[in-house]
Amino acid sequence: MTEDAFDFTGRCVVITGSSRGLGRAMALGFARRGADIVVSSRKADACADVVAEIADMGARAVAVPCHVGDWASLGGLIDGALAAFGRIDTLINNAGIAPTAPSSLETSEALFDKTFAVNTKGPFRLSALARPHLAKTKGSIINVTSIGAERPDPAYPVYAAAKGALNILTRAQAMEFGPDVRVNAIMAGPFWTDIATSWREAYDADAPSAARRIGRPEEVVTSALYLASAQSAYVTGAILRVDGGVIL
Repeated sequence: MTEDAFDFTGRCVVITGSSRGLGRAMALGFARRGADIVVSSRKADACADVVAEIADMGARAVAVPCHVGDWASLGGLIDGALAAFGRIDTLINNAGIAPTAPSSLETSEALFDKTFAVNTKGPFRLSALARPHLAKTKGSIINVTSIGAERPDPAYPVYAAAKGALNILTRAQAMEFGPDVRVNAIMAGPFWTDIATSWREAYDADAPSAARRIGRPEEVVTSALYLASAQSAYVTGAILRVDGGVIL
């Protein structure tokens, strides 16, 4: 790789769920390498905080709040990105939810539908809307899925199914959108984020992975940079595990 392999100056990166966790880490990581960032999540104030962080770094960012589970609102995210920066080079479908229920029988229809709306339906629609703009820049889509898709647990069967479906959509849309737009996925393992407070200490004590620990959010960044860069020009339809070697 050349020294400037990850130079994203002048390129626009749209990241859903980027007000915290992995999304925020990727937003800051791309901004450090010159990208213009569209920060998006449901909470406008939280998006504005990340935009301020990026501005303090001397980079450009805008907040475009959006509820990924709301099909009708997704066009506004694309329009907001284009209004701010005039182009889209990378879309990162990172937003997700992982609600649990005591059992399959006690899982409500509302929980089931909401889980698929945010984790699967939203990324599907947003990718379709972004495609013509990404084609102009020979850009790419990165879906953030979960190791739960291949290592499901009775505590979150609907979430695992939704992320498994997103893996399948990654491959299907890679075939549909090629050769102009590449579509790949990062299949993430457990990461040390604010939503992991209930289980992260126990996991670190007996982690079923080669790394024997939980990942730090910044450890996902280089994988995203690679998949968004020209260095991965021949990579599409791939599911990249970033999980510390979780035992399947």
